[in-house]
Amino acid sequence: MRTYRVGFIGFGFIGKVHAYGHLNLPLFYDPLPFRTRITHICTSRMATAEHGKAMVDARVATTDYREITENPDIDIVHICTPNNLHKAALLSAMRGQKHIYCDKPLVVNLAEAEEIQAALPAYTGIAQMTLQNRFFPATLRARQLLEEGFIGRPLQFRAAYLHAGSADPLAPLRWKLSAAAGGGVIADLATHVMDLIHHLLGDYDEISARTLIAYPERPAPDGSGRMLSVDAEDVVLLMARMNNGALGTIEATKIATGTEDELRIEIHGTRGAVRFNTMHPHQLEVFSDDAPATPLGGLRGWTAVDTGQRYPAPGGALPSPKNAIGWMRAHMACVYHFLQAVDTGVPADPGLRQGIYLQRLIESARTADATRGWVKV
Repeated sequence: MRTYRVGFIGFGFIGKVHAYGHLNLPLFYDPLPFRTRITHICTSRMATAEHGKAMVDARVATTDYREITENPDIDIVHICTPNNLHKAALLSAMRGQKHIYCDKPLVVNLAEAEEIQAALPAYTGIAQMTLQNRFFPATLRARQLLEEGFIGRPLQFRAAYLHAGSADPLAPLRWKLSAAAGGGVIADLATHVMDLIHHLLGDYDEISARTLIAYPERPAPDGSGRMLSVDAEDVVLLMARMNNGALGTIEATKIATGTEDELRIEIHGTRGAVRFNTMHPHQLEVFSDDAPATPLGGLRGWTAVDTGQRYPAPGGALPSPKNAIGWMRAHMACVYHFLQAVDTGVPADPGLRQGIYLQRLIESARTADATRGWVKV
Protein backbone atom coordinates (compact mmCIF):
# COMPACT_ATOMS: atom_id res chain seq x y z
CA MET A 1 0.00 0.00 0.00
CA ARG A 2 1.45 3.34 -1.04
CA THR A 3 1.77 6.24 1.39
CA TYR A 4 1.63 9.71 -0.18
CA ARG A 5 3.63 12.45 1.53
CA VAL A 6 1.68 15.68 1.82
CA GLY A 7 2.69 19.30 2.33
CA PHE A 8 0.31 22.09 3.33
CA ILE A 9 0.86 25.69 2.19
CA GLY A 10 -1.36 27.65 4.55
CA PHE A 11 -2.81 26.15 7.70
CA GLY A 12 -5.59 28.45 8.82
CA PHE A 13 -9.25 27.47 8.87
CA ILE A 14 -9.42 25.82 5.47
CA GLY A 15 -6.04 24.13 5.93
CA LYS A 16 -7.33 22.45 9.06
CA VAL A 17 -10.47 21.37 7.18
CA HIS A 18 -8.34 19.72 4.50
CA ALA A 19 -6.13 18.09 7.14
CA TYR A 20 -9.22 16.65 8.85
CA GLY A 21 -9.88 14.67 5.68
CA HIS A 22 -6.40 13.17 5.60
CA LEU A 23 -6.43 12.26 9.27
CA ASN A 24 -9.83 10.56 9.15
CA LEU A 25 -10.02 8.91 5.72
CA PRO A 26 -8.95 5.46 7.02
CA LEU A 27 -11.96 5.44 9.35
CA PHE A 28 -14.52 6.66 6.82
CA TYR A 29 -13.26 4.76 3.74
CA ASP A 30 -12.54 1.20 4.82
CA PRO A 31 -10.68 -0.46 3.22
CA LEU A 32 -8.64 2.51 2.02
CA PRO A 33 -6.30 1.40 -0.79
CA PHE A 34 -3.67 4.04 0.04
CA ARG A 35 -2.41 6.10 2.96
CA THR A 36 -1.34 9.72 3.32
CA ARG A 37 1.09 11.36 5.74
CA ILE A 38 1.19 15.12 6.34
CA THR A 39 4.91 15.82 6.60
CA HIS A 40 5.29 19.59 5.98
CA ILE A 41 3.37 22.67 7.17
CA CYS A 42 4.11 26.09 5.66
CA THR A 43 2.59 29.33 6.95
CA SER A 44 3.60 32.99 6.89
CA ARG A 45 5.01 32.88 10.44
CA MET A 46 7.18 30.20 12.00
CA ALA A 47 5.10 30.23 15.19
CA THR A 48 1.93 29.21 13.34
CA ALA A 49 3.84 26.72 11.20
CA GLU A 50 5.24 25.05 14.33
CA HIS A 51 1.76 25.00 15.87
CA GLY A 52 0.31 23.36 12.75
CA LYS A 53 3.18 20.87 12.67
CA ALA A 54 2.41 19.83 16.25
CA MET A 55 -1.32 19.52 15.57
CA VAL A 56 -0.90 16.94 12.80
CA ASP A 57 2.42 15.44 13.89
CA ALA A 58 4.23 16.67 10.78
CA ARG A 59 8.04 16.54 10.48
CA VAL A 60 8.79 20.03 9.11
CA ALA A 61 7.55 23.56 9.79
CA THR A 62 8.57 26.28 7.33
CA THR A 63 7.72 29.73 6.02
CA ASP A 64 9.00 29.02 2.49
CA TYR A 65 6.50 27.21 0.26
CA ARG A 66 9.35 26.08 -2.02
CA GLU A 67 10.45 23.68 0.70
CA ILE A 68 7.26 21.86 -0.25
CA THR A 69 6.77 22.54 -3.96
CA GLU A 70 10.43 21.87 -4.87
CA ASN A 71 10.92 19.01 -2.43
CA PRO A 72 11.40 15.58 -4.08
CA ASP A 73 10.08 13.94 -0.91
CA ILE A 74 6.64 15.56 -1.32
CA ASP A 75 3.96 13.92 -3.48
CA ILE A 76 0.90 16.11 -2.81
CA VAL A 77 0.61 19.86 -2.23
CA HIS A 78 -2.40 21.53 -0.58
CA ILE A 79 -2.78 25.24 -1.35
CA CYS A 80 -4.81 26.84 1.44
CA THR A 81 -3.49 30.43 1.49
CA PRO A 82 -5.27 33.72 0.80
CA ASN A 83 -6.15 33.92 -2.89
CA ASN A 84 -3.42 36.37 -3.89
CA LEU A 85 -0.77 33.87 -2.81
CA HIS A 86 -2.09 30.97 -4.91
CA LYS A 87 -0.39 31.69 -8.24
CA ALA A 88 3.26 31.49 -7.21
CA ALA A 89 2.72 28.29 -5.21
CA LEU A 90 0.62 26.74 -7.99
CA LEU A 91 3.17 27.42 -10.71
CA SER A 92 5.99 26.13 -8.51
CA ALA A 93 4.07 22.95 -7.67
CA MET A 94 3.21 22.44 -11.35
CA ARG A 95 6.87 22.79 -12.33
CA GLY A 96 7.69 20.22 -9.64
CA GLN A 97 4.98 17.90 -11.10
CA LYS A 98 3.31 17.63 -7.70
CA HIS A 99 -0.27 16.50 -7.29
CA ILE A 100 -2.21 19.61 -6.23
CA TYR A 101 -5.34 20.19 -4.15
CA CYS A 102 -6.14 23.90 -4.43
CA ASP A 103 -8.75 25.85 -2.54
CA LYS A 104 -11.06 27.98 -4.67
CA PRO A 105 -10.85 30.34 -6.43
CA LEU A 106 -7.85 29.30 -8.48
CA VAL A 107 -6.17 32.73 -8.43
CA VAL A 108 -7.20 36.40 -8.14
CA ASN A 109 -7.89 37.39 -11.75
CA LEU A 110 -8.11 36.15 -15.32
CA ALA A 111 -4.56 37.20 -16.23
CA GLU A 112 -3.21 34.93 -13.49
CA ALA A 113 -5.56 32.13 -14.57
CA GLU A 114 -4.16 32.40 -18.10
CA GLU A 115 -0.65 31.93 -16.67
CA ILE A 116 -1.86 28.69 -15.09
CA GLN A 117 -3.47 27.68 -18.37
CA ALA A 118 -0.20 28.29 -20.23
CA ALA A 119 1.58 25.96 -17.79
CA LEU A 120 -0.94 23.11 -18.19
CA PRO A 121 0.57 21.39 -21.26
CA ALA A 122 3.81 20.69 -19.37
CA TYR A 123 2.05 19.58 -16.18
CA THR A 124 1.69 15.82 -15.67
CA GLY A 125 0.33 15.68 -12.11
CA ILE A 126 -3.25 15.26 -10.88
CA ALA A 127 -4.91 18.44 -9.62
CA GLN A 128 -8.30 19.23 -8.14
CA MET A 129 -10.14 22.30 -6.90
CA THR A 130 -11.81 22.30 -3.46
CA LEU A 131 -15.46 22.51 -4.53
CA GLN A 132 -16.95 20.30 -1.86
CA ASN A 133 -20.60 21.15 -2.52
CA ARG A 134 -20.48 18.76 -5.46
CA PHE A 135 -19.81 15.94 -3.00
CA PHE A 136 -22.90 15.77 -0.83
CA PRO A 137 -24.85 12.59 -1.67
CA ALA A 138 -27.77 14.92 -2.38
CA THR A 139 -25.91 16.88 -5.05
CA LEU A 140 -24.40 13.67 -6.45
CA ARG A 141 -27.93 12.30 -6.77
CA ALA A 142 -29.21 15.56 -8.27
CA ARG A 143 -26.57 15.26 -10.99
CA GLN A 144 -27.66 11.68 -11.72
CA LEU A 145 -31.31 12.70 -11.96
CA LEU A 146 -30.62 15.58 -14.32
CA GLU A 147 -28.46 13.37 -16.55
CA GLU A 148 -31.26 10.79 -16.62
CA GLY A 149 -33.76 13.45 -17.74
CA PHE A 150 -35.85 13.31 -14.55
CA ILE A 151 -36.81 17.00 -14.76
CA GLY A 152 -37.08 17.05 -18.55
CA ARG A 153 -35.62 20.11 -20.27
CA PRO A 154 -34.25 22.57 -17.68
CA LEU A 155 -36.17 25.84 -17.82
CA GLN A 156 -35.27 27.94 -14.78
CA PHE A 157 -33.10 27.89 -11.69
CA ARG A 158 -32.42 29.91 -8.56
CA ALA A 159 -29.38 29.54 -6.37
CA ALA A 160 -27.99 31.43 -3.40
CA TYR A 161 -25.15 31.29 -0.89
CA LEU A 162 -26.13 33.25 2.22
CA HIS A 163 -23.87 34.39 5.05
CA ALA A 164 -24.21 37.10 7.68
CA GLY A 165 -20.56 37.57 8.67
CA SER A 166 -20.30 41.11 7.24
CA ALA A 167 -23.73 42.38 8.31
CA ASP A 168 -22.13 43.96 11.38
CA PRO A 169 -20.53 47.31 10.39
CA LEU A 170 -17.88 46.74 13.08
CA ALA A 171 -16.72 43.43 11.60
CA PRO A 172 -13.00 44.00 10.91
CA LEU A 173 -11.56 44.27 7.43
CA ARG A 174 -9.80 40.93 6.98
CA TRP A 175 -8.36 39.62 3.72
CA LYS A 176 -11.64 38.29 2.38
CA LEU A 177 -12.88 41.90 2.28
CA SER A 178 -9.79 43.10 0.40
CA ALA A 179 -9.70 43.20 -3.40
CA ALA A 180 -5.89 43.16 -3.34
CA ALA A 181 -5.95 39.82 -1.52
CA GLY A 182 -8.51 38.42 -3.96
CA GLY A 183 -11.46 38.85 -1.61
CA GLY A 184 -15.11 39.71 -2.16
CA VAL A 185 -18.13 37.42 -2.24
CA ILE A 186 -17.90 36.72 -5.98
CA ALA A 187 -14.62 34.88 -5.44
CA ASP A 188 -15.41 33.62 -1.95
CA LEU A 189 -19.00 32.38 -2.15
CA ALA A 190 -20.41 32.84 -5.65
CA THR A 191 -17.74 30.51 -7.05
CA HIS A 192 -19.34 27.64 -5.13
CA VAL A 193 -22.79 28.40 -6.51
CA MET A 194 -21.59 29.09 -10.06
CA ASP A 195 -19.67 25.83 -10.03
CA LEU A 196 -22.59 23.79 -8.72
CA ILE A 197 -24.95 25.20 -11.35
CA HIS A 198 -22.31 24.54 -14.03
CA HIS A 199 -21.89 20.99 -12.70
CA LEU A 200 -25.64 20.38 -12.94
CA LEU A 201 -26.66 22.38 -16.01
CA GLY A 202 -23.57 22.72 -18.18
CA ASP A 203 -21.89 25.77 -19.68
CA TYR A 204 -22.96 29.36 -19.21
CA ASP A 205 -23.92 31.51 -22.18
CA GLU A 206 -24.09 35.01 -20.67
CA ILE A 207 -24.47 36.72 -17.31
CA SER A 208 -25.33 40.09 -15.82
CA ALA A 209 -24.46 41.21 -12.29
CA ARG A 210 -24.80 43.92 -9.67
CA THR A 211 -22.74 44.23 -6.49
CA LEU A 212 -22.91 46.17 -3.24
CA ILE A 213 -20.38 47.21 -0.63
CA ALA A 214 -22.51 47.57 2.49
CA TYR A 215 -20.08 49.74 4.48
CA PRO A 216 -17.37 51.84 2.79
CA GLU A 217 -15.11 51.62 5.86
CA ARG A 218 -14.40 48.93 8.44
CA PRO A 219 -12.15 48.69 11.50
CA ALA A 220 -8.58 47.46 11.00
CA PRO A 221 -8.11 43.84 12.13
CA ASP A 222 -5.31 44.79 14.55
CA GLY A 223 -7.74 46.34 17.05
CA SER A 224 -6.12 49.78 16.71
CA GLY A 225 -9.41 51.52 16.00
CA ARG A 226 -8.22 52.71 12.58
CA MET A 227 -10.84 52.68 9.86
CA LEU A 228 -9.87 51.19 6.50
CA SER A 229 -11.52 51.57 3.10
CA VAL A 230 -13.42 48.56 1.80
CA ASP A 231 -12.97 47.74 -1.89
CA ALA A 232 -14.44 44.23 -2.16
CA GLU A 233 -18.15 43.53 -2.50
CA ASP A 234 -20.35 42.15 0.28
CA VAL A 235 -23.11 40.95 -2.04
CA VAL A 236 -23.54 40.03 -5.70
CA LEU A 237 -26.78 39.36 -7.56
CA LEU A 238 -26.48 37.68 -10.96
CA MET A 239 -28.76 36.61 -13.75
CA ALA A 240 -27.44 33.84 -15.94
CA ARG A 241 -28.51 32.21 -19.17
CA MET A 242 -27.12 28.74 -19.82
CA ASN A 243 -26.20 27.23 -23.18
CA ASN A 244 -29.17 24.87 -22.81
CA GLY A 245 -31.51 27.88 -22.60
CA ALA A 246 -32.26 27.77 -18.87
CA LEU A 247 -32.46 31.17 -17.20
CA GLY A 248 -31.78 31.72 -13.52
CA THR A 249 -30.52 33.82 -10.66
CA ILE A 250 -27.45 33.45 -8.48
CA GLU A 251 -26.97 35.35 -5.23
CA ALA A 252 -23.98 35.42 -2.91
CA THR A 253 -23.91 37.58 0.18
CA LYS A 254 -22.28 38.08 3.56
CA ILE A 255 -24.87 40.60 4.75
CA ALA A 256 -27.90 38.25 4.93
CA THR A 257 -28.70 38.88 8.58
CA GLY A 258 -30.00 35.77 10.31
CA THR A 259 -28.25 33.23 8.06
CA GLU A 260 -25.20 31.11 8.83
CA ASP A 261 -23.87 28.94 5.97
CA GLU A 262 -26.82 28.41 3.68
CA LEU A 263 -26.39 27.32 0.07
CA ARG A 264 -29.66 26.74 -1.78
CA ILE A 265 -30.34 25.49 -5.28
CA GLU A 266 -33.63 24.89 -7.06
CA ILE A 267 -33.91 23.76 -10.69
CA HIS A 268 -37.21 23.51 -12.59
CA GLY A 269 -37.74 21.63 -15.84
CA THR A 270 -40.52 20.60 -18.19
CA ARG A 271 -41.24 17.39 -16.25
CA GLY A 272 -40.01 17.96 -12.72
CA ALA A 273 -37.73 19.80 -10.34
CA VAL A 274 -35.02 19.30 -7.71
CA ARG A 275 -33.95 21.42 -4.76
CA PHE A 276 -31.36 21.29 -1.98
CA ASN A 277 -30.32 23.35 1.02
CA THR A 278 -27.04 22.80 2.90
CA MET A 279 -28.77 23.66 6.16
CA HIS A 280 -30.85 20.48 5.59
CA PRO A 281 -28.16 18.36 3.94
CA HIS A 282 -29.61 14.93 4.72
CA GLN A 283 -32.23 15.20 1.98
CA LEU A 284 -32.62 16.07 -1.67
CA GLU A 285 -36.13 17.24 -2.54
CA VAL A 286 -37.56 16.12 -5.88
CA PHE A 287 -40.80 16.78 -7.75
CA SER A 288 -42.11 14.69 -10.63
CA ASP A 289 -44.86 15.90 -12.93
CA ASP A 290 -45.46 12.25 -13.82
CA ALA A 291 -46.85 11.48 -10.36
CA PRO A 292 -50.66 11.15 -10.40
CA ALA A 293 -52.53 14.25 -9.24
CA THR A 294 -55.85 12.49 -8.56
CA PRO A 295 -57.75 11.62 -6.54
CA LEU A 296 -57.44 14.40 -3.98
CA GLY A 297 -53.91 15.31 -5.07
CA GLY A 298 -52.86 11.70 -5.69
CA LEU A 299 -49.12 11.42 -5.04
CA ARG A 300 -48.20 14.76 -6.64
CA GLY A 301 -45.88 16.94 -4.57
CA TRP A 302 -42.34 17.39 -3.34
CA THR A 303 -40.65 14.24 -2.02
CA ALA A 304 -37.75 14.35 0.46
CA VAL A 305 -35.20 11.70 -0.57
CA ASP A 306 -32.99 10.46 2.27
CA THR A 307 -29.60 10.72 0.58
CA GLY A 308 -27.91 11.06 3.99
CA GLN A 309 -24.43 9.53 4.04
CA ARG A 310 -25.14 7.09 1.23
CA TYR A 311 -21.75 7.24 -0.47
CA PRO A 312 -20.57 4.40 -2.73
CA ALA A 313 -18.26 1.83 -1.13
CA PRO A 314 -15.80 2.01 0.49
CA GLY A 315 -17.51 5.14 1.89
CA GLY A 316 -20.93 5.18 3.52
CA ALA A 317 -20.49 2.69 6.32
CA LEU A 318 -19.25 5.19 8.93
CA PRO A 319 -21.32 6.99 10.00
CA SER A 320 -24.38 4.96 9.12
CA PRO A 321 -26.28 6.01 5.98
CA LYS A 322 -29.14 6.87 8.33
CA ASN A 323 -27.08 9.42 10.29
CA ALA A 324 -27.47 13.08 9.36
CA ILE A 325 -24.68 14.37 7.16
CA GLY A 326 -22.68 17.55 7.79
CA TRP A 327 -20.44 20.11 6.06
CA MET A 328 -17.18 18.40 7.00
CA ARG A 329 -18.31 15.10 5.47
CA ALA A 330 -18.64 16.70 2.02
CA HIS A 331 -15.13 18.12 2.38
CA MET A 332 -13.84 14.66 3.26
CA ALA A 333 -15.56 13.18 0.21
CA CYS A 334 -13.98 15.89 -1.93
CA VAL A 335 -10.49 15.05 -0.58
CA TYR A 336 -11.13 11.33 -1.11
CA HIS A 337 -12.22 11.94 -4.71
CA PHE A 338 -8.93 13.76 -5.33
CA LEU A 339 -6.75 11.15 -3.64
CA GLN A 340 -8.51 8.33 -5.46
CA ALA A 341 -7.72 10.11 -8.74
CA VAL A 342 -4.07 10.46 -7.68
CA ASP A 343 -3.86 6.79 -6.72
CA THR A 344 -5.45 5.53 -9.95
CA GLY A 345 -3.84 8.10 -12.27
CA VAL A 346 -7.21 9.32 -13.55
CA PRO A 347 -7.68 13.10 -14.06
CA ALA A 348 -9.65 14.68 -11.23
CA ASP A 349 -12.84 16.66 -11.75
CA PRO A 350 -13.18 19.54 -10.92
CA GLY A 351 -9.59 20.10 -12.04
CA LEU A 352 -7.50 23.16 -12.81
CA ARG A 353 -9.37 23.75 -16.07
CA GLN A 354 -12.56 24.13 -14.03
CA GLY A 355 -10.71 26.60 -11.81
CA ILE A 356 -9.80 28.59 -14.94
CA TYR A 357 -13.41 28.42 -16.17
CA LEU A 358 -14.66 29.75 -12.84
CA GLN A 359 -12.10 32.56 -13.04
CA ARG A 360 -13.65 33.51 -16.39
CA LEU A 361 -17.07 33.56 -14.72
CA ILE A 362 -15.71 35.78 -11.93
CA GLU A 363 -14.24 38.15 -14.52
CA SER A 364 -17.50 38.15 -16.51
CA ALA A 365 -19.48 39.00 -13.37
CA ARG A 366 -17.15 41.89 -12.53
CA THR A 367 -17.31 43.19 -16.10
CA ALA A 368 -21.10 42.90 -16.14
CA ASP A 369 -21.31 44.87 -12.91
CA ALA A 370 -19.00 47.59 -14.24
CA THR A 371 -20.78 47.91 -17.61
CA ARG A 372 -24.33 47.39 -16.30
CA GLY A 373 -24.99 44.94 -19.11
CA TRP A 374 -24.91 41.30 -20.18
CA VAL A 375 -21.53 39.68 -20.79
CA LYS A 376 -20.89 36.61 -22.93
CA VAL A 377 -18.91 33.97 -21.06
